[in-house]
Amino acid sequence: MSQATQTYSYAAPSAMVDGRLGLSTSGGRALSGPAVAPRFFSGLVTQAAPAAAALLGVADVALTRYHQPRPGWTRDPVVTCGGDRLRFESFSACGGVYARLDLLGGALDGEVFDRGTTNVDVNGPLREALARVGGRDPLHLGVGADELVVTTLDGAVVEKKVPLPERWLRGFAEVQVIAAGMDLRAELTGMSAVRFLRSLPKRATADLWVAPAGRELRVSDRPGAGAVCLSGVGRLATLHPLLRFAKSLKVYGPAGGDGPLSSAWELELPGMRYTLALSPERWRGFSGEGAVLADLATDEAEADADVVGMLLNFEPEVEIGLLADRAGLPVDRVRAALTQLGTAGRVGYDLSEAAHFHRELPYDREHVQHLNPRLTSAKALVEGGAVRLEGDLAWVRTDGGLREVRLSDGSCTCAWWWDHRGSRGPCKHVLAARIAARATEDVPAGVLQ
Repeated sequence: MSQATQTYSYAAPSAMVDGRLGLSTSGGRALSGPAVAPRFFSGLVTQAAPAAAALLGVADVALTRYHQPRPGWTRDPVVTCGGDRLRFESFSACGGVYARLDLLGGALDGEVFDRGTTNVDVNGPLREALARVGGRDPLHLGVGADELVVTTLDGAVVEKKVPLPERWLRGFAEVQVIAAGMDLRAELTGMSAVRFLRSLPKRATADLWVAPAGRELRVSDRPGAGAVCLSGVGRLATLHPLLRFAKSLKVYGPAGGDGPLSSAWELELPGMRYTLALSPERWRGFSGEGAVLADLATDEAEADADVVGMLLNFEPEVEIGLLADRAGLPVDRVRAALTQLGTAGRVGYDLSEAAHFHRELPYDREHVQHLNPRLTSAKALVEGGAVRLEGDLAWVRTDGGLREVRLSDGSCTCAWWWDHRGSRGPCKHVLAARIAARATEDVPAGVLQ
């Protein structure tokens, strides 16, 4: 598994002094351009206690390895200022849990200096300070270096060097595509949500299925109609400190399938939302799901992504119809372009609003390129002349032998397909066959004669 090293460089450590929370920022991108330490927001958080607890939850996810727990590196959360809101995101070290806190306009009262994305420093002392924030405590939040003039005693540069495994970066990007395929399955009011979450088994490794039952949720050890998979109850742990603030709980899941599938759990808090997305199984990260490959394999996706990407301006909600008009592209190609942009960390997905939002993961561009090895391998097979087409069938020559692909159902004779049967995206042989078939369709008939 290849990995790069990311260096977070902060002008000073984040700190909280006298109710003033100063979040130090590392390099990132803003509407005004690349910035070493961007400044996005300064003002009051009108709901201090839930905001502090939820931000601590996002930081806890970044610190945790849920599968085979052991000490390791933590990655600093990502924050995006969309003008009317702040979004804090993190991804677990094991690659199976994604967390996001959306601080909405109703919870913020202050000045926006710029829109964009960066990392924020969440250190040990800051975590301790966040845990002490009470219900009546005022909280002044500053996202950016200037705020730290009043919250720190020195301006020493803080650097953190952390590994960024390729599978971790892929997962951070791919979870957005998986979320875009989910539907709302159940919603519980505050007290019902509290009862349900507190009634779950204490065993962190428990695997369950959850289905609506009137105004409640019913738990089972097997799938059923409308049920959502909850693999690893312990992966919902960061919801529990937030229950005293909960207004509702929404549960999302993808359509179809009897086996383990991803799920998302969203707590509505006063003026904000806290969301967890879980991979299908405790030991599986999001990076291997392959949900993005079908869209990435289309001929136009990369070129369309260049066009669509230039039209994004860190909007908190991307309107696909408007974007299609501005780009001069049909809606289906805009959706494929957003998938392409998602794999580069340039868009996320908000389940509550059923809409993409613009953000730029603050990692080196070369780190987030070419993060789909199956697609890279498929293109290499096509370029090497390893694909032979005959009607609905294709034969793909590899070092491991000849693979037979059926284009109509995407099946293959390779071990990957037999192991997963398409549940984790197409194999490289199916992708290669589809790419070659489209290339043949694009060639004028006279050229083939």
